[in-house]
Parts: sequence; structure tokens; C-alpha cells
Amino acid sequence: MAAVRFFLHGLSFFALLAAIIAGTVDSIQSVSGSRLTLTSLGNAWLSLDPESLTLAELGADHYISADIWRPYIAPILAQPAFAVFLLLALIFWIAGYRREPFAGRFSA
Repeated sequence: MAAVRFFLHGLSFFALLAAIIAGTVDSIQSVSGSRLTLTSLGNAWLSLDPESLTLAELGADHYISADIWRPYIAPILAQPAFAVFLLLALIFWIAGYRREPFAGRFSA
């Protein structure tokens, strides 16, 4: 069970790192352009690797359902990249969190 928590916290760390990088890039672009610039997750993915975005869409259509991309995945790809990665970091951290016992470490 500790390995699963370690893995989830590692995923949380990398999602937080991606959120920090995406936020830094957006802030640099905002300052240099003198206007607010928020890069969507879809645009960031498209600029990094357009072939994998196309393959992900085709794979979702073929293996999951033909109607899943537009109503469920496209709205997520339209959100700012830093916000999506922050939410993923929080979800992974919560999934790997273990509460301490109420009475403390040495309770029976």
C-alpha cells in the first residue's frame, strides 16, 4: 500500500511541476505581451506533439466510444493548462493521502 501512495504522490509532484511550468510560461507571455495570456491544455498539447493529440482522439473514438471526445474531453482541453495540472496534482495527492490515527502513533 505504501508503494501505491508513493506512486500517487509522485504523479502529484509531476502534475504540480507541469502546472508551475505552464503557469510560468503563461505569466512570461502575459508580461511580454502586456495582456493576459492563458494557454489552453489543448493548445499546449498541440504545440508539444500534434501527432499524439490526433492519436489520442482516434484512440478514444475507436476503443472507448465515438461520442466521448466532443462532450467530455474537448471541454477539458479548452481549460487553462496550469489549472488542469493543479487539479490533477490535488486529485493524486488526495488519492494517496493517509490520515493519521486519531489517538496518535502509539495508540492501541
